[in-house]
Amino acid sequence: MRELGSVDAFLWVLRACFEDRTTAEKAEAFLYTFKQGKLTVREYSIDFYSKLPKSVTGPTHMVTKFHQHVLALVFAVNEINKNPRILPNITLGYHIFDDYHDTRMTCRTTFDLLYKLHRYFPNYECDAHKNLTAVIGGFSSDTSFHISDILSLYKIPQLTYGSFGLEQRDAKHSPLFYHMVPNEAHQNMGIIRLLCHFQWTWVGLFAVDDDSGEHFLKVLEPLLSQHGICLALIQKIPNNYKWDYLDYATDLSLNINLPLRDSKVNTFIVYGVTMVFITLCTHIFLGDPNYGENASLRKVWIMTTQVDFALTGLHRVWDFEFFHGSILFSIHSNEPLGFQRFLQDIKPYQQQGNEFLKEFWEQAFDCLYPNPQEPVDVSETCTGDERLESLPGPLFEMHMSGHSYSIYNAVYAIVHAIHVLYSSRANHRVIDGGQIMKLQEFQPWQVHTFLQGITFNNSAGERLSLNDKREMEGGFDMMNLVTFKNKSFHRVKIGRVNSNAPEGQEFIIHEKMIVWQTIFNEVAPLSVCNDYCLPGYQKKKKEGDKFCCYHCIPCGEGKISSKKDMDDCIECPSDQYPTKDQDGCIPKTISFLSFQEPLGISLASVAVSLAFITTVVLVIFIKYKDTPIVKANNRDITYILLFSLLLCFLSSLLFLGQPRKVTCFLRQSAFSIIFSVAVSCVLAKTFTVVVAFMATKPGSSMRKWVGRSLTNSVVLFCSFIQAGISVVWLGTSPPFPDFDTQTLNEKIIIECNEGSATMFYIVLGYMGFLSLISLIVAFLARKLPNSFNEAKFITFSMMIFCSVWISFVPTYLSTKGKSMVAVEIFSILVSSAGLLGCIFSPKCYIVLLKPELNSRQELMRREK
Repeated sequence: MRELGSVDAFLWVLRACFEDRTTAEKAEAFLYTFKQGKLTVREYSIDFYSKLPKSVTGPTHMVTKFHQHVLALVFAVNEINKNPRILPNITLGYHIFDDYHDTRMTCRTTFDLLYKLHRYFPNYECDAHKNLTAVIGGFSSDTSFHISDILSLYKIPQLTYGSFGLEQRDAKHSPLFYHMVPNEAHQNMGIIRLLCHFQWTWVGLFAVDDDSGEHFLKVLEPLLSQHGICLALIQKIPNNYKWDYLDYATDLSLNINLPLRDSKVNTFIVYGVTMVFITLCTHIFLGDPNYGENASLRKVWIMTTQVDFALTGLHRVWDFEFFHGSILFSIHSNEPLGFQRFLQDIKPYQQQGNEFLKEFWEQAFDCLYPNPQEPVDVSETCTGDERLESLPGPLFEMHMSGHSYSIYNAVYAIVHAIHVLYSSRANHRVIDGGQIMKLQEFQPWQVHTFLQGITFNNSAGERLSLNDKREMEGGFDMMNLVTFKNKSFHRVKIGRVNSNAPEGQEFIIHEKMIVWQTIFNEVAPLSVCNDYCLPGYQKKKKEGDKFCCYHCIPCGEGKISSKKDMDDCIECPSDQYPTKDQDGCIPKTISFLSFQEPLGISLASVAVSLAFITTVVLVIFIKYKDTPIVKANNRDITYILLFSLLLCFLSSLLFLGQPRKVTCFLRQSAFSIIFSVAVSCVLAKTFTVVVAFMATKPGSSMRKWVGRSLTNSVVLFCSFIQAGISVVWLGTSPPFPDFDTQTLNEKIIIECNEGSATMFYIVLGYMGFLSLISLIVAFLARKLPNSFNEAKFITFSMMIFCSVWISFVPTYLSTKGKSMVAVEIFSILVSSAGLLGCIFSPKCYIVLLKPELNSRQELMRREK
């Protein structure tokens, strides 16, 4: 008889099994009487079973669909026992227990498995002791963890086949706990990706009311918030419901049915075990007996892996078409060869002593086996020849389900671990009394050593492995539920989710394969709190509501929203501008004063015309260079002035066309130097008039300044100063082509950035200074008696010049783009034309039209 290792640990297990504190305390007192000695199983068993409450009898109706789990285990064991290459000369046996969805029964059946000597083996019976190697189960998290609490004391490996989050339990609590399904985190990620794919942001959640439901909600809610999804409602559904509480049942039915009538919530997530699904269906029926005809109940149901589409015998007449189009997360299944034939060959009368199979048969086929003590209608009698394939899918499926496949793989994992263990011992020739150690002498914890990280092939030809977290590798399939009028259904694989898959393949969905409810017109429905904000609008939160409920307001000026439901409007890139509806961006056009547009053509024509006129005047003056009127006031300075004016007119052409590096570098500096030369010539002419008048006075010392030396010095000195300023400007911060994307909404202005604005205004200021000096000197000398005194013409020309450039500065600063360039060109042309017209038109008039006045005698006479 096996001995219990720790009395204190066993007391903790007993407290978990008993709800009655008095009973637990009596058990505790009983066990402490053996504290000085050793507690035997027989003594424990008698006391423990005598104190179990009589209410532990389990539910009246079983979930017949789960019988496939049992048959998958039997099929796997039979398959292995027939395979001589795996555990030769050893017959694999099994014990099957039901937890009845009850914590106390879970504890009881676990102890039954450990200590009651059943001797049932398939194929034959032998006089052998029970050799428990591993436990497969349970299906729910509560059952699995309660079993684990007991098995961990004996270091017996446990392979659970239910799909639930292991994070809710400390992984170190039981290092012998294995999960034969992928991590639930893959499923959570798949739910998020699925909701985001169809843009379902307002969804409901029905979750089992236990620790696993709390854990699921705790994990899922932050993920939903991160992806902009809200839970419209959260409704907890009990796992083991007590129907004798009528008021609670009524309230729960109301809480379930009311949200289903909300037209905004078209998507519901169902999390929990199959009993939760059955309870949900029951309350939908109780809340609305005409649920089959109620279009508002036709939603998109997203069911997690643990929820199997199953009904008990009580629900076989109900209509479940409102689940048509549901999306199910399912454990991957690859049906082994011969499984369906195995199911077809099952007959209850061939399984002598298997009362559980008879109970399944009665409830699945709604019949009764004859009881000699009770009269039974012949039409209700089970013949034993009923066929499992005739049962509707919600009662029993012929194809191996994902959970059955996990049980099947769990058997193979255990067997392969035992095989490796046995082979390693045989190879090392571990001898005990001259004989190789028998398999019966192995301990369960030794199997655990070989289960960790095991990789094996099952008979279905699939290679499977457990990772370092003791979880099955892989992800989950996504299935679409298609229902039919005859209460059958079909699952269609529409995708797969696996966080560990290569990039881009973590979530795969084939949307065109999905069949939706007919009320949705075969397209994915909307499930949002309010209508989407169209492009051109942004979301504004409604006070007091969740963030998924919002108002839609237009984007602010200069901003756009190109997608639906944008939280904030954004600005267009600098080279684009918003459309009229503010739902997109349009590339800006390039803007510069070109030669092809009317304004450019006009300015260029004027510049060329004035340059031509200047050239004509220069030719006239050269041709009549020996005439008195040309010789007056320094002929060489006149030529320089005309040539500089010619260059001024031509320099304005540098401002037309697309600004480039060379033109930007040259145009301001060239214009400033040329214009300074022109103004310096005007100033020199003015000084010539003044000096000439002063030199006519008797004994004047100004006679030595009369001549070319003074005028040349003035021109060179004033021009060199401007040239020096320009050289410093170009050497430190020269102008360069620039793109102005901010000034105009719809255009990009290509302009010459002046580099240093300070140097630019110094250049303009110096030209203004020379112009002001010329104006003052010419104004003072305008009435001096001299031969053909030019001072009064220079005064008028400089007044025009100064007026133009004084008005230029504010106009230049207030305009942008083409207008700014046009203003500068206009100022250059007008000021240059003013000098040309005011100074040279009177002389040209005399030279060409009044040649009789162009004589020395006439000039002398006019001087007198």
